[in-house]
Amino acid sequence: MRNIVFLSGAGISAESGISTFRDAGGLWDTYNVMDVCSAEAFRRNRQFVLAFYNKRRRELAGKAPNAAHRMVAELQREFPGRVLNITQNIDDLFEKAGCQGTVHLHGELTKARCETCGHIWSIGYADLVGTELCPRCGAARVRHHVVMFNEQAPEYTRLYEALDGLSADRGMLVVIGTSGLVLPVEEFARYAPYRVLNNLEPQEAIDDRVFSVHMYEKAGDAAPKIAELAHHFLSAGRGGLGGRRADIVF
Repeated sequence: MRNIVFLSGAGISAESGISTFRDAGGLWDTYNVMDVCSAEAFRRNRQFVLAFYNKRRRELAGKAPNAAHRMVAELQREFPGRVLNITQNIDDLFEKAGCQGTVHLHGELTKARCETCGHIWSIGYADLVGTELCPRCGAARVRHHVVMFNEQAPEYTRLYEALDGLSADRGMLVVIGTSGLVLPVEEFARYAPYRVLNNLEPQEAIDDRVFSVHMYEKAGDAAPKIAELAHHFLSAGRGGLGGRRADIVF
């Protein structure tokens, strides 16, 4: 049975008002990345880093998902168990849109993690001072549940398992809103017989020729087209086109 893996980056949330990092006017224009998003910085200036993520969390509280987030959620509802959503983003917009089981490769801003026992729990949009008590072990050594530079990212195991599954099941990979600088999406595309790319503009790190379809426009504008491709692909995989367009050839 055919399946789809969505893999997204900061570009999918940009339309919702979430600041990107690398684009002009992004967070890296205001902050030195190694001062706020590295393990070394956290060891050196714990409170400064916690304050940086507290600000990101407060900003996130009022943000709403856009058409691209909702498109993924709708596909999950229509094709249960056949649409896996993986994101580099630490925001909760996929969850607000109704997505289930989203894999956050770099952690989640709305969660905290105990540095003593590793327990992870939801804190919503509250600030962290770092001395809150872990609800499991009671330790007063708490941090943001976000993967920083020079830290392990355990969820990458699930990403590579999903890519292997695409190769075995003749699945589709849909990449949305990523520069290709953090994840080698061009190489990932080679795992999937069918692959779709959506970015606002071409990226130097991504050769779009390896993709079956590429769209250079806002994620929200591309969402209906991606949904149509996905419907066609998944409906054909269950024995029919379901009334969808039959002129899209893979």
